Amino acid sequence: MNNFKKTALILAMALSFTACVNNNQDAKKEETQAEMPAGDEKTDTSAENVNDKDPETVEEETGKEAKDNKNEDNNVETTGKMEDEPHYGQPIKVAYNGGICTGAPGVADVRGEFEKRGLEVEFINVDSDIDSIGTHTADATIGHIAKFVPPTVNGVDAVFASGAHTGCKSLYVLNNDEINDTEGLKDKTVGFPGAIGTADHNIAIRFFNNDGIKPEEVNYKQVEMSAIIQAMENGELQGAILSDEFANKFVEDGTIKRIRSLSFDEDFKNEACCVNALNGDFVRENPLMAKAYNEAVLTTQKWIEDNVEEAAKILFDNNWASGDFDAAVEMMESYNWAVTLDDTEKTLETVIEDYKNLGIIDSEITKEEFISNYWNNLGLKDSDIK
Repeated sequence: MNNFKKTALILAMALSFTACVNNNQDAKKEETQAEMPAGDEKTDTSAENVNDKDPETVEEETGKEAKDNKNEDNNVETTGKMEDEPHYGQPIKVAYNGGICTGAPGVADVRGEFEKRGLEVEFINVDSDIDSIGTHTADATIGHIAKFVPPTVNGVDAVFASGAHTGCKSLYVLNNDEINDTEGLKDKTVGFPGAIGTADHNIAIRFFNNDGIKPEEVNYKQVEMSAIIQAMENGELQGAILSDEFANKFVEDGTIKRIRSLSFDEDFKNEACCVNALNGDFVRENPLMAKAYNEAVLTTQKWIEDNVEEAAKILFDNNWASGDFDAAVEMMESYNWAVTLDDTEKTLETVIEDYKNLGIIDSEITKEEFISNYWNNLGLKDSDIK
């Protein structure tokens, strides 16, 4: 990376300690803004054969056929040359505010993964990652599924190409014996830095829903990040959705404790919390560049999974993360950076169903339609990532 580019990158990244925290800050801005592999052989489902099979077998095989058709429809055209694509020779603009959660593209650039594939990237600082995709300000970014799904369903032209990692956020209460589970938060108030109706609120609702608690049985309140621990201590809040990175020091000193988690709980820990998203037009017009970009990021994420401390050092050396280095390493080790493409697709299916059932999104779109319209692993398979 030349000095000018590196300097510009550092200036852009140094504005934020953690991307997960930034997601919360971005969410406040969103409140005021207007809110895609090859198919297998087809299953014979003619009337004669169907009548010879039991209903469960027919349903299973018909579902497989639908999925195979979807994959065939979304297959990325890999013929031709990347050099012939309209964006070739220009940098791919990556919206990135720095931090641990969304650090893979920066690490990929330092390690030469983009250059190795004939790509150049330019990191830009933006107010809102998902909006930057919708407005063509950026070609690619990383952000929380809870934040990205609603605006995408509502019209933002985004393509989800892969998962970034698991984990990231949890539900915390004061470290005393008054509240020890989500049941104890009924009729109480849970706070978060993001606005009502955005990512943190959506995460809280899914936690409660999985525990049989209706969203309306809990009160929700937006509180500035810097004041959220104090708000818990003075009784204004009884719980809070926080990034694990931000909460770590307060857990370590005994102030708060974790009672529900995307990182550690069985019903969430295998979900992709964040996704690598690209602008839809960019993908459609430059499928080979998009595929190479996705491969570079996924290769880097797999490397991070086995080299957490070295990856953290890259982030700290470039001023893309700050604070306690050992705590950062601990947080990064709690994520699965090698989250599979299959698990990411399953996460998106689960989230879209939950969001519809909970009223988070008002849409008749089915999970199959959502995957067909917005999920495109760009012809990559998990076995391709070395």
